Amino acid sequence: MGLFDAFRYDGKRVLVVGGATGMGAATAEVVKDAGAEVIVMDRAEVTLDGVKAISLDLSDKASIERAVEECGRPVHALFSCAGVADGTPGIERINFIGHRYLIERLLAGDMLPKGSAIGMISSAAGMGWENNLDELHEYLDITDFDAATKWAVDNNHADYLWSKKTINMYVAREAYRLLKKGVRINAIMPGPTDTPLARANEEMWLGFGKDYRADVGIEASQPIEQAYALVFLCSEAAGGITGITMITDAGYFAAGVTGTFASAKEAIGFLRSF
Repeated sequence: MGLFDAFRYDGKRVLVVGGATGMGAATAEVVKDAGAEVIVMDRAEVTLDGVKAISLDLSDKASIERAVEECGRPVHALFSCAGVADGTPGIERINFIGHRYLIERLLAGDMLPKGSAIGMISSAAGMGWENNLDELHEYLDITDFDAATKWAVDNNHADYLWSKKTINMYVAREAYRLLKKGVRINAIMPGPTDTPLARANEEMWLGFGKDYRADVGIEASQPIEQAYALVFLCSEAAGGITGITMITDAGYFAAGVTGTFASAKEAIGFLRSF
């Protein structure tokens, strides 16, 4: 065994939630190529050859329970990649509550063994979550699926930005508890990425930071670029990393924080002010 094998997934069972399209599909493809046995859960049709496909609706507790039972054990790496845009019914469940419920079901069934890892996809839209610690703690303290849904709706937080802030907080908050079980958890915060979901919301999602990308001479990120970062975080090579949200936005955040690109500074300041 060579040192670089820590980046591979040979002999591991990997679950990709939301792996039919976009960054999830790219993640499934990368881990399959890295030697993993891959299970993909999604509402949409899974077209990647050589993987086990399981139907899943993250807005429905019963669907999550059935999917977990069908998945079986062990799960050495869980990639939580599913997400929807504002205007989608049940966004608070699909983007976070359902993911959390699935994770807790896996933990309760001893399906995530010591040494396993969880990787979630947040977003640059989740920046500034540290400004909402009290409210996020209140939300995350509600562990019941239906009660958490009601809280999000009642508090006008059934939206995309709040779901991403919640993921960032969840990763940071749960890292200690999970590490005591031998499980790591991290997330990536992608900038604009050319996915089917982004194209369906092109003006807002792919328009964000467009002037920055034009100035430095790059295009919007491709799903495979985000998948590489996520797959690394769940590999043995990242064994010393847990509780972080890795910013994968081609340097836009850094340019905004340091003021090296004026419009980025304004945009990042706006996001962090929430």
